[in-house]
Amino acid sequence: MTPETAPPAVRTAPAGRRRRPEFLVTGLCFAVIVFDGYDLIVYGATVPTLLQYDRWTLTPAMAGAIGSYALVGMLIGALIAGAVTDSVGRRRVLLTGVGWFSAAMIGCALAPDATWFGIFRLLGGIGLGGVMPTAVALTAEYADPRRRSLNNAMMFSGYAVGGILAAVLAMTLMPTLGFRFMYALGATPLLLVPLLARYVPESLAFLTAKGRHEEAARTAARLGIDLPAPDAGPDGGSAAERDGQPKRAGLLQLAGREHLGPALLFAAVSFFGLLLVYGLNTWLPQIMRAAGYPLSGSLLFLLVMNLGAVVGSLLISPLGDRFGMKPVTMAVFLAAAVSITLLAFATAAPLMYALVAVAGFGTIGAQIMVLGYVAQHFPVEVRATALGCTLGLGRLGAITGPLLGGFLLDAKVSTAWNFYAFAVPAAVATALVLLLPGRGLPERGVPAQARRLSATNH
Repeated sequence: MTPETAPPAVRTAPAGRRRRPEFLVTGLCFAVIVFDGYDLIVYGATVPTLLQYDRWTLTPAMAGAIGSYALVGMLIGALIAGAVTDSVGRRRVLLTGVGWFSAAMIGCALAPDATWFGIFRLLGGIGLGGVMPTAVALTAEYADPRRRSLNNAMMFSGYAVGGILAAVLAMTLMPTLGFRFMYALGATPLLLVPLLARYVPESLAFLTAKGRHEEAARTAARLGIDLPAPDAGPDGGSAAERDGQPKRAGLLQLAGREHLGPALLFAAVSFFGLLLVYGLNTWLPQIMRAAGYPLSGSLLFLLVMNLGAVVGSLLISPLGDRFGMKPVTMAVFLAAAVSITLLAFATAAPLMYALVAVAGFGTIGAQIMVLGYVAQHFPVEVRATALGCTLGLGRLGAITGPLLGGFLLDAKVSTAWNFYAFAVPAAVATALVLLLPGRGLPERGVPAQARRLSATNH
C-alpha cells in the first residue's frame, strides 16, 4: 500500500462536536421520510373520494390494484438501491430518489385518467423505494451505537407523521380543493433537495471502502467525528487482501452462508409487516366508511392509527437498545394481532380509537423495529444492501396488502372479516420473529473499533 492510498490514522473527535452530525443526519432523513409517508398514505386518504369520482368509475378491486402500483415501483426501487448503493454511495441514491418521487407526484396531480394516474404512482414508487433503506443506513451509521434504535425510530416515525399530515389535510382541504391538490402537495420535497445536497454527508464507510481516504478525512473533520477504523493488518492490507481473496460486492457478500439465512428471515417478517402497513393505510378509511362512519370520521381513524405509531414507537424503541430487538419486536407484532382482532368485536367509538392507535403502533411501529433490528444485526459493509433487500423483498407484502383489502371490499364481506384478514398476518409475523437471530443488543463498554471488528467477524 503506497503512502498516497494509505488511510489516514483514526482520530478522536472533540467531545463537544460528536453529536452534531448524528442529529443533523437524523433530522434531515426524518424530513425526507415525512414526505415519503405522506406520498404513500395520501392514497388511502383519497381512496373514498376516488371511488366516488364519476369520470374514473373505479371499483374497490381497481383501486386496490392502483394502490399496489406504487408498491411495485417501491419493490423495483428498493432492489435497485440495494444493488447500487454500495457502489455509487448513499447520498447520491437519496438525492435521486427524493427528486424522482416528487416529480412523479406532480404527474399524479395532473393525470387525465386512472391509467395515467396508476403509471405515475408506479414511477413515484421507484423513487420512494430507494429513499427509505438509504435513509435508514445513513441514520444508523451516524448514530451513537447506544442510541441507534432510538434514532432509527425517531427518523422512521416520519413515515407516520406523513400519514398524520395526509389525514389532517384530507379532512380540512380535500372537501374544497379536491384530491388533485393533495397530490400536488406531495411535490414539496423538491424544495428539500438543495438542503439535502448541502448538508447530508456521504457515508464515511462508503468513502473509505472506495479508497477515497482524503475525502473521508475531510468529511470527518468537517463533521467533527471519527473516521471508521480500517480492518487492517500489520502490513496495512485488508483482511480480504491478507487472505488472498478479493472483496465481494454487497449483494454477493449478503448471499454468503453467513448472512443469507438471517436476510431471508428478515425479508419474510418484512413481508407481513409491510402487508399490514400498506393494507391498513390504504383501506382503513374505506373499511370504516363501510361500517357506517362518515368520511371525516373514517379519516380520523387514519389519523389516530398514524399518531399511535409515532407515540408508541418513540416510547418503545429505546427498549430495543436496552433489552434487545428480538423480544421487543415480537411484543409489538403481538400487540398488532390482538388489537386488530378486537376491532372485529368493539362497537364503542372510544374503544375503537384506542385499538386503532395500538394497531398503528403494532404495524408501522413493528416495521420500524424490524429495520432497526436489521441495522443492528448486519455489519456496516453490507448494512445498506441488507436493508434494501429486506425492504425490497418485503414489498411483495406491501403489494399484497392493498390487493387483499380491495378484494375483501369487492366481495362485500362483513367488517369483522376485514379485520380478521389483517390480524392473521400479524400473528404469523409474531411467530417468525421467534426464528430471527438473537443478536440485536449493542455491546456496552466495548471500544468502537472492537465493535466494528466484532461485527465484521460475526
